[in-house]
Amino acid sequence: MRNKAPSRSGPRDGGRGNGRTSKPDLTQVRLWGIHAVEAALRNPARIIKRLRITENARQRLSAAIEARGLEPEVVNARDFDRDPGADVVHQGAVLDAEGLPDVDPRDFTPGPKRNDLVIVLDQVTDPHNVGAVLRSAAAFGARGLVMTARNSPPLDGTLAKAASGGLELVPVAVVPNLARALEQLAEIGYFRIGLDGQGESVLEELNISGPTVLVLGAEDTGMRRLTRENCDVACRISTRGGLASLNVSNAAAVAMHAIVMGRKG
Repeated sequence: MRNKAPSRSGPRDGGRGNGRTSKPDLTQVRLWGIHAVEAALRNPARIIKRLRITENARQRLSAAIEARGLEPEVVNARDFDRDPGADVVHQGAVLDAEGLPDVDPRDFTPGPKRNDLVIVLDQVTDPHNVGAVLRSAAAFGARGLVMTARNSPPLDGTLAKAASGGLELVPVAVVPNLARALEQLAEIGYFRIGLDGQGESVLEELNISGPTVLVLGAEDTGMRRLTRENCDVACRISTRGGLASLNVSNAAAVAMHAIVMGRKG
């Protein structure tokens, strides 16, 4: 439908070698759900391959479809019970597309008049949690998100639906070595805050200014040792109720709000 753009399928330097590791082949993804599909249609970096849609969903997405100049396949809702599956809440819209262009942590270089906040996820495996974090990152205007190539969910259907359009708005860097990625972010001027329930500091009491990285660990084990060692400070979120811990996506949203609204400069 359109000329191809670079995708997360290999090195961006044409194989010349610049010390960066190739990403997995993500040339084809499947997305579903009204918000996820609409956001993908409105993202010029997303190469559309096939759009299947019910008549009702077509009416809801008519402006985005027309803007793309697409002629979707209008199908019966029962057809979606077989593909992508009866357990998928597709809302009558299923989109096959290419993966988004490759992103590197060094692409998030701070600049004037930017909201220089980067979210880092250390082996967070639940696609619903990662999607929810992306949704919050989009809401708070984060520059990007970094996650591990291993023990992270694919950037497709379930995650994209949970992100409610955030996957198309927040660039995601998939890296083989998270400790190195944190080093790179420090080298370009970011202050790295690790969120830890046992952290020595309270997030809301920090004097936060300038480019900031927020690091969150896995749902059950938290940050790994090397990840924590590559943070400038480990912080906890202050709570007052009988339950002190938060789901990783809820913790991310609370922390993003505290960082963005509490900045001194």
